[in-house]
Amino acid sequence: MRHIFRCHFMLLAMALLAISCATRAPASMKDPVHRIAVISAFEPELIALESHVEGRVDTTIDGVTFVTGKMSGKDTVLFLSGVSMVNAAMTTQMALDHFTIDRIVVSGVAGGVDPGLDVGDVVAASQWAQYLESLMARETPGGFNSANLPVPHASLPNFGMMFVRNIQIARGASPPEQKLWFLADPAMLDIARKLSGEVELKRCAGDQCLTSTPKMIVGGNGVSGASFVDNAALREWAFKTFEARVLDMETAAVAHVAYVNQTPFIAFRSLSDLAGGEAGANQAQAFYSLASQNSAAVVLAFLAALPK
Repeated sequence: MRHIFRCHFMLLAMALLAISCATRAPASMKDPVHRIAVISAFEPELIALESHVEGRVDTTIDGVTFVTGKMSGKDTVLFLSGVSMVNAAMTTQMALDHFTIDRIVVSGVAGGVDPGLDVGDVVAASQWAQYLESLMARETPGGFNSANLPVPHASLPNFGMMFVRNIQIARGASPPEQKLWFLADPAMLDIARKLSGEVELKRCAGDQCLTSTPKMIVGGNGVSGASFVDNAALREWAFKTFEARVLDMETAAVAHVAYVNQTPFIAFRSLSDLAGGEAGANQAQAFYSLASQNSAAVVLAFLAALPK
């Protein structure tokens, strides 16, 4: 009887070991195919792209679905980062850990900050900052004062109690580095410039139409932070302080991870709203789909133009 029990126990242990091996791949196993990561934050942005994946294969890792295949003739891995800076950083690093990624491309929507831009326009900014990375200063009779705080911050105008901080980055054995701006890859920006004016952008989505045909802009600044913005005063501050054209909730986090991993990066963001600059109500709900389609159209043309 004891012998039988021991045999059953051994068989159970072997079965559990087999299940564990089947569901948990070794950490050293990395997809060897060189790919371009294409990242969107939420479903309307993904829907505009995923039908263009050829030879689609889905791989789910820790709840995130990575779609591999070809887009515009290039080997890609497409996935949702999830909304917010933390989600974007986490999933981008996860992709870099499990796939062989040569370039990173962000596709999605954003709030317009530059008064010269309008809903539907697509912006590929040259650099990105985390504009809500900040310290909250004490209010004194003379105003908000950050002078005596042991926390360094950037030499930029504050927005009330909010003073912008640089990002501290530790890389290897080097001393921690202080950064405000994360640059898009210059070679990728050059390719994007050649596409400007060549990609047909939509003016209507269903019965919702814009008053003018959207345009593509390459260059300038973008900012990201963990807040949806529908506030005219904050929008004006972001434009004056950072000379920002767009703001969103993910791109600077992706750029941060790309910088640490020394991976070329670019982002295409189409304006779904004006971040509080509209004369009436916020337009994001009405134009999420149109903006997502315009960003996707530019990304697909960009992928086609990239050298193999």
